[in-house]
Amino acid sequence: MKDIEEYRNKIICGDCLEVMRQMPSESLDLIVTSPPYNLKNSTGNGMKANTKSGKWAGAALQNGYSHHDDCMPHEKYNEWQRNCLTEMFRLIKPNGAIFYNHKWRVQAGLLQDRLEIVEGFPIRQIIIWRRKGGINFNPGYFLPTYEVIYLITKPNFFLAEKANAYGDVWEFTQEMKNDHPAPFPVALIHRIIASTNANLILDPFNGSGTTSVVAKGLKRDYIGIEISPEYCEMAEARLSRNKTNSELLKLQTKPQQLLF
Repeated sequence: MKDIEEYRNKIICGDCLEVMRQMPSESLDLIVTSPPYNLKNSTGNGMKANTKSGKWAGAALQNGYSHHDDCMPHEKYNEWQRNCLTEMFRLIKPNGAIFYNHKWRVQAGLLQDRLEIVEGFPIRQIIIWRRKGGINFNPGYFLPTYEVIYLITKPNFFLAEKANAYGDVWEFTQEMKNDHPAPFPVALIHRIIASTNANLILDPFNGSGTTSVVAKGLKRDYIGIEISPEYCEMAEARLSRNKTNSELLKLQTKPQQLLF
């Protein structure tokens, strides 16, 4: 095991499972993350290889993620994510929490509510992230507009003062000005981090670094793990760009006005 100080305020380029297994137990206050959704292993969303028309034509996710094909067998994907959650849970302190963002879907008539991934973990609450906007290309379905955040906690976790005044349905617009194919909205991550007293925050699927950037803006410490060198560079660039940006301090009151 390595000392947690070797990771503090750094972006680590590597496999998240391998990296997390080298980190000491109960060393983190908070984990905020959203893994790849295994979208290309789906029968119902129209995202097939080389699709040139329809719902996903021209979408960034059509080309997949850098260094991850997002098309694992369903059982293998569930096992991978359970292993990731097991490590995350080991890493948080007795007063720590995990905000694990995922998406429900129906495939071949069966609901994938991610129970196979989260079953057995102490889920305190489910938060619905309602995404503003969107276009529905499928006449057989109502427009999908939400994702699910599982709040998984250790026994001594409590929210920051007055944060319990928020409801459990949060409405934030999807992030549009970001080259990553599926970035977190800045305002969503601000809501999560600012609602806790966490000092050291990990995102093991760091992507373009929104969790790290928001943590820094709120004067918290961060650790980002990302397998893609390309996305690591994005994150480092965003952190560097805002290194002396006084507007970061306004994040607590006007997160929607900040474009990272």
